[in-house]
Amino acid sequence: MSSEVAARRDAKKLVRSPSGLRMVPEHRAFGSPFGLEEPQWVPDKECPRCMQCDAKFDFLTRKHHCRRCGKCFCDKCCGQKVALRRMCFVDPVRQCAECALVSHKEAEFYDKQLKVLLTGATFLVTFGNSEKPETMVCRLSNNQRYLILDGDSRHEIEIARISTVQILTEGFPPGEKDPPTYTSLLGSQPASEGGNARATGMSLQYAAPGAEGVTQLKLRAAEDANASRRQATAWLAAMHKATKLLYESRDQ
Repeated sequence: MSSEVAARRDAKKLVRSPSGLRMVPEHRAFGSPFGLEEPQWVPDKECPRCMQCDAKFDFLTRKHHCRRCGKCFCDKCCGQKVALRRMCFVDPVRQCAECALVSHKEAEFYDKQLKVLLTGATFLVTFGNSEKPETMVCRLSNNQRYLILDGDSRHEIEIARISTVQILTEGFPPGEKDPPTYTSLLGSQPASEGGNARATGMSLQYAAPGAEGVTQLKLRAAEDANASRRQATAWLAAMHKATKLLYESRDQ
């Protein structure tokens, strides 16, 4: 990829919306797949009362719109200003209690897991039906749109094209000596719940441009270096969180 194309992907601009200042991609097509669109505000004429406590709006009880859900609330029910990174707001914005709770939880992803994904980790990577894995560094691109795999070859997988993700885990369930391998579907509990399960790899399916059907990719943490394995395990946990946010974005 040329530096010019990379710069175009990462270019951003500052825009002002009714909800506040936002730092958004200069080209909409290069927006983060984890991002959310600003909601349509409930029209003032349709909300004479707070949509949480039912207080009637008047000269003293002002109405406010939650920047995340767009509903109308009084100041008591919508007084928190919380960072809303998924909508690219520069400053914390007003949110109702329910939305503020969600945004607080998502802040951990942006403050911790996203940094892990951008840094990357080393895996043994197998494409399709190949039996020979390749040692590659897997990381998330700066604009969060691609998984980049670097080794003897280089691959870019668009996050939006990923259809299925499975986290592979292994552990020691009570009463068993050997560490069997389990497959945990996204969002479910590890099969060895009650033991000490840990993530060891990831299997995903995606639609490659110009190819029919789906392509399968498997990542396995290497067994040799402890530091490298810990980094890979942290990257897998961060990717699991990222995938949850991705599917939430698709549902909205």
